[in-house]
Amino acid sequence: MIKAVAVGLVLTAAITLIERMAWGPGVVVAAVTFGLLATAIQAAAVWKLKPALGGAFTELIRGWALGMGLRLAGVILIAVAVVVDRGLFPPLPAALAYLGVLIPLLFGEIYLAR
Repeated sequence: MIKAVAVGLVLTAAITLIERMAWGPGVVVAAVTFGLLATAIQAAAVWKLKPALGGAFTELIRGWALGMGLRLAGVILIAVAVVVDRGLFPPLPAALAYLGVLIPLLFGEIYLAR
């Protein structure tokens, strides 16, 4: 879990820098917010899934489903933030920050199964 958080923070910084260079300083809040949200969601999902890897299949499915539910909640939070304040949370930078951090972390989760 600590490794996922560290990688998530590095990815958040990189995505924020790239988005700032592409769209200007107005997207920094959205990039940082949703990069950190993706990091927190992935850390929580890994924390919940890791103990289930050695247990029963039902526990594994329950942990997996919880992680997927958290990730879906993150997508819903992007939509809510865009509707509430589109100026502070532009849709494309917010979504790219979320997915740009979450997807690499999600692929890294595969190594937990080993």
